[in-house]
Amino acid sequence: MKKRTFLGLGGAALAAMLAIGGAQAQDAIKIGLILPMTGPFASTGKQISAAVNLYLQEKGATVAGRKIEVILKDDTGVADVTKRLAQELIVNDKVTAIAGFGLTPLALATAPLATQGKTPMVVMSAATGIIPDTSPYIVRTSQVVAQIVVPFAEWAAKNNIKNVMTLVSNYGPGIDVEKFFSEAFFAAGGKAENMRVPLQNPDFSPFLQRVADAKPEALLVFVPSGVGAQFMKQFVERGLDKSGIRLIATGDLTDDDILNGMGDVALGVVTAHHYSAAHDSPENKAFVAAFRKANNGLRPNFMAVSGYDGMHALVEGLKKTNGQGGEALVNAMKGLSWTSPRGPISIDPETRDIVQNVYIRKVERVGGELYNVEFATIPNVKNPARGK
Repeated sequence: MKKRTFLGLGGAALAAMLAIGGAQAQDAIKIGLILPMTGPFASTGKQISAAVNLYLQEKGATVAGRKIEVILKDDTGVADVTKRLAQELIVNDKVTAIAGFGLTPLALATAPLATQGKTPMVVMSAATGIIPDTSPYIVRTSQVVAQIVVPFAEWAAKNNIKNVMTLVSNYGPGIDVEKFFSEAFFAAGGKAENMRVPLQNPDFSPFLQRVADAKPEALLVFVPSGVGAQFMKQFVERGLDKSGIRLIATGDLTDDDILNGMGDVALGVVTAHHYSAAHDSPENKAFVAAFRKANNGLRPNFMAVSGYDGMHALVEGLKKTNGQGGEALVNAMKGLSWTSPRGPISIDPETRDIVQNVYIRKVERVGGELYNVEFATIPNVKNPARGK
């Protein structure tokens, strides 16, 4: 009798456990989104988080019968904080994937945790070439700065620029810009002199004085998203806007988020980048309109499109795996290709890095606003920094 009662209780307990297991299987798919929502790089966090929300609103937040839940964490742009938040999300919240990473040091600090936890990590901002090499769980949907500046250097050399000074922020992406632009420019017959400015609290004045004294044909600039307005202010204060020195830059300088605030001094600045809010396609026009509507008229920038595409990669990957994470999700994202608001893009199945068009643009006034207007396209550019 006792034995039968025990067996009955065991069966009931097993049924209860199976019921709980079934309920857990329908629990939300959690995505940890780690971004600088406060501090000097808060515009990056604001743009990416807004785009992630927009994607889920437009495309639906359910995969394999399970709701996608985004857990947003503010790392303030500090690597130690990023690492701690990533560990909490992986261990305590048991997220299926982590995403975001506004700067290279933040991504590099987190990469070992992604590997240890076998947690897919979608990099939506950080742009140094080596990042995917630091973990087999990393997929990048933003950009690689070498991908931008190598074709830009070749374009500059073909357009009668032979003598350039470079001014870059002194951290991973800036060092990559300096290295890969200079190498490609030298190979095309030009010469370059290099300068690096501190990443935190930069004062461009002494460097701009060196430019004024040296009188190169052009000044190539790389600064992180959001810092361009400060640079342009000091550029004008030093009178370099009237010096005849051509100002060229990666698109971070004339970031769509802050371009209008720069005023007429930005007119005519030529940049290379992978996205402009003025990109002429039906997909981009719809994206810009929806983003503005959802965010009180805010114009999306290249960070926003990277966040939007990062969510697309995650959602499409999750559809392929029926909601499963880990290595299966990384493999499902490899080789994905689609038409983004920025144009045709894909995830290189060998490198897990993005393949995309690079556009040469000029700042022009369109409909009373300043835009980066594209006038040349270099199609399907891979990461030239790979393995270097």
